[in-house]
Amino acid sequence: MSTTPETSADTAQVTRTLARFVVNSQPADLPRDVVHEASRGLLNWMGCALGAAHHETVNVAHDALAPFFGAPQAQLVGRAERADVLHAALLNGIASHVLDFDDTHFRAIHPSAPVLPAVLAFADWRGVSGLDFVHAYVLGVEVEERVGLSVFPEHYDRGYHITGTAGVFGAAAAIGKLLKLDEQRMAWALGIAATQSAGLREMFGSMCKSLHPGKAAQNGMSAALMAERGYTSSERAIEAKRGFAQVMSTRFDPTVITSGLGERYEIMQNMYKPFACGLVVHAVIDGCLQLRRDFNLKAADIKRISATVSPLVMELTAKREPRTGLESKFSVYHALAVAIVRGAAGEAEFSTEAALDPQVVALRSRVEATADAGIRKLEGRIVIEMNDGRVLERHVAHALGTLEHPMSDADLEAKFRGLAHGVLPDTRLDELIKACWGVANLKDAGEVSRLAAHD
Repeated sequence: MSTTPETSADTAQVTRTLARFVVNSQPADLPRDVVHEASRGLLNWMGCALGAAHHETVNVAHDALAPFFGAPQAQLVGRAERADVLHAALLNGIASHVLDFDDTHFRAIHPSAPVLPAVLAFADWRGVSGLDFVHAYVLGVEVEERVGLSVFPEHYDRGYHITGTAGVFGAAAAIGKLLKLDEQRMAWALGIAATQSAGLREMFGSMCKSLHPGKAAQNGMSAALMAERGYTSSERAIEAKRGFAQVMSTRFDPTVITSGLGERYEIMQNMYKPFACGLVVHAVIDGCLQLRRDFNLKAADIKRISATVSPLVMELTAKREPRTGLESKFSVYHALAVAIVRGAAGEAEFSTEAALDPQVVALRSRVEATADAGIRKLEGRIVIEMNDGRVLERHVAHALGTLEHPMSDADLEAKFRGLAHGVLPDTRLDELIKACWGVANLKDAGEVSRLAAHD
């Protein structure tokens, strides 16, 4: 459904309606399960950020920008340094997404990576109650998801990385809420965010992919801070003929943004990854790991691995010969080979060392992947032909981590510990886990950020 302001009255007040909702929403409006889901999202995000705190991508960005840090207002997660809030939001956003291990909405967007870095930096700087922290986070996710999904999938199909392009709206809304902006200034904040919306899918497999949510966090925060001081923008920045939705997509459905505000929360559609790569590959990884375990498979005994996957898998993850860890995250061939060779698909299995492992490379050459329009994006089939003539098959309808087969709270804790082990002392990790689960009850949510400091 393509609309323009001239042809549809529905688009007349989209930005203003969204701003009004954010301004009028109250912490008491949040259902208990939404508050708990926010704790799950925070714990998962923190584990991903800690696990990548010293990743090459983060180190390069840090070293390039450190000479320009301002006052030490907010903690860089997993590091000793503090930075001004804008640089902290940027670098923590990069860290939380670079492993491609962060949460994913069931439709498209990585919701926490653009919003939590901004909210966490602000809380460390200004002091924010835990409940206000959770409320701002939930609202930020709500805004980014609704804006992004209103132009999905055409916006994504055109080549925009929707986590970056929509994430900036979420960060602006979340920080605007913490700043207690009125409706006029909130509309300006969304407009300032809209004109900074950016991110290209061409960058997948490079350092720039994680730059997208980092810049969204930084730009969204600056949008709210500027709006607070009276910096103006279009008040119809989302829906106008030359606004975000009409320019950056061939389809815009304004009702996705305006319908049911406050009645349902998009954070409840969040999924958490057990494997450190795109969620669309998880089903076939799961299938390989199951077959490896059930039949004690060895790579040398395998003649061929055949995967039947959604067309989206081949669009996103068809890198045949990845040479770096970042590239390997976008290779279904590597994902299946490394799962068989190493019996896991965590961050270590998507490192440059793993991508160049001779055993993995050898098996990778015997992996085939075929797109089937009848396969859903989070479904997959695996057929393994053995040298002795056996043929082993596995169909995974719902991989671990999907809404139909979610990771438990205990699963998320185990993931967190696996990512954060060695970055902080174990006793500190215990404190941080406790703070994440109980964030809504903290008097000062900035405690979460400070617990994540490397002494």
